[in-house]
Amino acid sequence: MWLAGRRLHDALAGRALTRTDFRVPQLATVDLAGQVVSGVLSRGKHLLTRIGRDLTLHTHFMMDGAWHLYRPGDSWRGGPDFEVRVVLETDEWHAVGYRLPVIELLPRGEEHRAVQHLGPDLLGPDWDLDEALRRLRSRPAREIGDALLDQRNLAGIGNLYKVEVLFLQGVSPFTPVGAVRDLARLVERARLLLEANKDSAWQITSGDGRRGHEHWVYGRHGRPCRRCGTRIDQAMQGEPPYDRMTWWCRHCQPVPAMTPAPSSARPHPR
Repeated sequence: MWLAGRRLHDALAGRALTRTDFRVPQLATVDLAGQVVSGVLSRGKHLLTRIGRDLTLHTHFMMDGAWHLYRPGDSWRGGPDFEVRVVLETDEWHAVGYRLPVIELLPRGEEHRAVQHLGPDLLGPDWDLDEALRRLRSRPAREIGDALLDQRNLAGIGNLYKVEVLFLQGVSPFTPVGAVRDLARLVERARLLLEANKDSAWQITSGDGRRGHEHWVYGRHGRPCRRCGTRIDQAMQGEPPYDRMTWWCRHCQPVPAMTPAPSSARPHPR
């Protein structure tokens, strides 16, 4: 999301829109041609595109959305036309939003309505480690894997970064937040991973960019741990519809002694 926001900003900021096309019922009659895009910024997994003097286009990818940039005359390759939800055109670029489940136009002064629930953004100017730790620790019995994905605690960690930083820190995803020994170091490590990858479309957490070697545990169910050789496990963690697949090494990421059995782990349906 950070990279998508930066690319949209570089393409659109300071340029007048020559055509807009909102393919959602609530905005179908809106025409913003002639308005100048003043900037695009990411906030966690939300994008805020500021248009004209007082409007903001708020979009969110959820699991499948995407923004694509094309030069005028290029073929659009992000999916079939019926998946296009928004088109913003300038003389130099066409920004096409595919499969965006959240699209709304807000008065600039009401941007907070879209993002006020978010915790500190790991890649944002408002990053506040102490506030993120306070929010995480407010529910000490919650499993750390769930807590890291909750954007109300801290904004920006997705499932890949969740499982990878927990492996690097030697923490089981099922450890209660209150039992994590150095929570501040874990969170700061997550921020460093995001910083290291923010300029690239490829997410590399192992330091090895070779195909198939990019990650420690993510997507590696049944394969040997790169550190100890133990078989990597996987399970669904969390409650539907917010559950996510979790991968971990039982040897490198032991659950602390006296910790109850994982409450939310469920075998992945085969």
